[in-house]
Amino acid sequence: MTAGGNKKNGSGKDFYERVFEVVARIPEGKVTTYGAIARHLGTGGSARLVGWALNSTLSEEKAGTNEGQTMLPCHRVVNRNGELTGKAWFGGDVMEDLLRSEGVRFDPDGSVDMSRHYWEP
Repeated sequence: MTAGGNKKNGSGKDFYERVFEVVARIPEGKVTTYGAIARHLGTGGSARLVGWALNSTLSEEKAGTNEGQTMLPCHRVVNRNGELTGKAWFGGDVMEDLLRSEGVRFDPDGSVDMSRHYWEP
């Protein structure tokens, strides 16, 4: 998996791998944003690239085809307004259902209650 020419940091990991590590740490019942992940990684203007990184993982994870593989909690990443921008990929209400099953509450407009559930990486 590469991003922007397979940019490496001092650890030798590419950007996508570093995104996956952050997403794997999001606690159950919490959400973070694409931009927060990018800022945490020192690439504040790369929120869209974070989205591309997550998109690259979802086809295998969605189907659950890799037995024994730890699934990333990609459903816990939302946009800066708490909107479920990944729900088109998950299909239907899967993203919302997963979050609700973890106790995440939503505002009347359908966005995540960020004051209650936001997690800063």
